[in-house]
Amino acid sequence: MYVEVLSASIDDKPLIQQMMELYQYDFSEFENKHLNEHGYFGYPYLDYYWVEGESASHTLRNVSTRMEVEMFWRLLSYLQLAGAYIRLNLNAHLEYRGAFLTQVVAMVLNNLVWVTFWGLFFTRFPVLRGCTVQDVVTLWAIAATGFGLAHTICGNALQLTSLIVQGQLDVWMLYPRALLPHLLLGRMNATSWGDMLFGYGVYLFFVKPDAVHLALFTGLTVSVATLFVGFNILTGSLSFYLGNSEGLTQQWRNAMLTFSTYPATLFEGTVKLLLYTLIPAGFVTYLPIEALRSLSLIHAVLAVAGSTTVLLIGAGVFYHGLRRYSSGNLMQMRG
Repeated sequence: MYVEVLSASIDDKPLIQQMMELYQYDFSEFENKHLNEHGYFGYPYLDYYWVEGESASHTLRNVSTRMEVEMFWRLLSYLQLAGAYIRLNLNAHLEYRGAFLTQVVAMVLNNLVWVTFWGLFFTRFPVLRGCTVQDVVTLWAIAATGFGLAHTICGNALQLTSLIVQGQLDVWMLYPRALLPHLLLGRMNATSWGDMLFGYGVYLFFVKPDAVHLALFTGLTVSVATLFVGFNILTGSLSFYLGNSEGLTQQWRNAMLTFSTYPATLFEGTVKLLLYTLIPAGFVTYLPIEALRSLSLIHAVLAVAGSTTVLLIGAGVFYHGLRRYSSGNLMQMRG
């Protein structure tokens, strides 16, 4: 795929204006935009793209507030897009309600087996390197909820490798807006509902948090979900560079999941360094747990910062690798 970026002159304004109309028509479903009395959506900032010199700085200052408001509404429209995808994907799963519920229940039971194991372990060894049974239950709750939330909403993050290798990104390139949000939101992982329900259930039942701890727990699960999505984008994007890297990607993800379910205090030295770099499980197993244990805002902020960094790196690697993408020539479009 070859893309050339050209500088638009003032003579190109009618063409861009017409393209903006089509662009805003595609967005109108989510941004609640309507035609004006002349039958156009209109874009009030188009003229400012060709303002030069000192007047440009004054003009940009004058419109900055309006553009900030527009950015807010654009962010809101992406949240509405995510909501639309979630409803669509959930309704699709509920068409086969029995199979969906079976997968959810099976995942809850699978996670309960591991929590039972740790419960039995701590009946014999009450403290493990400073960790109590409540810490481990909190760890499993936040890891399961974060993983479940990530792939309930962004299920295609787990399928990224195969989509790239099989040339199936073509379908998603037909949509308006950025490619990656549509791609990630396009599928819901059924078993992830089990992870998410298990996480909240076990935290409420065993830890019995007060309102402050529950609110912090909820916020940190979003941080952990962000981490898992970013990590899966990063590992899945290896296929742009290595071809079919499904085996390597799966091993890397399994390592992340394994280290995310063991207390960070068990690891030292080089392994601990890996938990904040190549396998960023430390942003699941240590920082969020410390934040909840001592209601530490610093640990919470560091956890969010780490998760956001992994997401940005993953997105950067994806879009850089996209230049190497080979089309599968798929002539289709999802409805």
